[in-house]
Amino acid sequence: MVKIDQVDLGAFPLLLAPMEDVSDPPFRALCKEQGCDMMYTEFISVEGLIRDATKSVQKLDIYDYERPIGIQIFGAELDSMMRAAEIVEEAQPEVLDINFGCPVKKVVSKMAGAGILQDLDKMVKLTDAVVKSTSLPVTVKTRLGWDENTKYIEEVAERLQDVGIKALSIHGRTRKQMYKGEADWTLIGKIKENPRVHIPIFGNGDINSPQKAVEYKNRYGVDGIMIGRASIGYPWIFREIKHYMATGEILPPPSIDERVDAAKRHLEFSLQWKGPKLGVVEMRRHYTNYFRGFRDIKPIRSKLVTEYDPATIFDILEYIRDKYSQNELAQI
Repeated sequence: MVKIDQVDLGAFPLLLAPMEDVSDPPFRALCKEQGCDMMYTEFISVEGLIRDATKSVQKLDIYDYERPIGIQIFGAELDSMMRAAEIVEEAQPEVLDINFGCPVKKVVSKMAGAGILQDLDKMVKLTDAVVKSTSLPVTVKTRLGWDENTKYIEEVAERLQDVGIKALSIHGRTRKQMYKGEADWTLIGKIKENPRVHIPIFGNGDINSPQKAVEYKNRYGVDGIMIGRASIGYPWIFREIKHYMATGEILPPPSIDERVDAAKRHLEFSLQWKGPKLGVVEMRRHYTNYFRGFRDIKPIRSKLVTEYDPATIFDILEYIRDKYSQNELAQI
């Protein structure tokens, strides 16, 4: 069984990656229903938290049905990280996760996220301070390195373990790669072979099918897999992987009713949690995957991603149900 400290995640957990404007409560609810073993919040600015910024504080919202769950923070200042750790503890997640992997320029330019990969001593110092500031188990998500010449992830794994982290999630790309090219899991596998490393190691990057999940599990020996982009608008990826691991069978894709019902519930919760404007806008990135592979869907999807009126969007979703339920040949 895989454990993060005392948090039991089962034999081979599937984790939902923390994704800004994606892994919010509305989406997490759907992923949990489909078998996700552990989820993380969107990453939260420690500066926003300690200043009581509304957007940052709202991201602390977690629900009992989501557990176990990790709250992820990012920052670059020692005092801010320590104070934010105390605030996170009050929200009572199972885990506090530190983001040392976000490649976005506005984060990196402040030496936060993947920016810290340019200063490993500071990374270790910040992590040590957070571990000592909370009773929660602390985990880290990071990348292989800053660029091709600085893939120090094996050293990072040992040093962060030594200061007390309880698990490490590794995205198989450098910061310079952003999300381009193919994720390289070779070094992730080497960390699992290192006899000094005893904490769970979770692999992340390019897992987009049950077959690939099992292939990478077997090839690299990771303790679990973290899924990011492949889950956007497709929470069924978790149940499909679990079914394939258990039976060797590929599940049929979700029906049109399942897709429409999920999209509607997702939108309803999004409107409730984020309000009528953000609730509509931040749903748009999900529609492509909800209805991927349907013939002649492009003009309909264009309406979904440009419409602002929730009632009209619900009507469009019902139109999709009617159109494709009546004509199964329209589905690829």
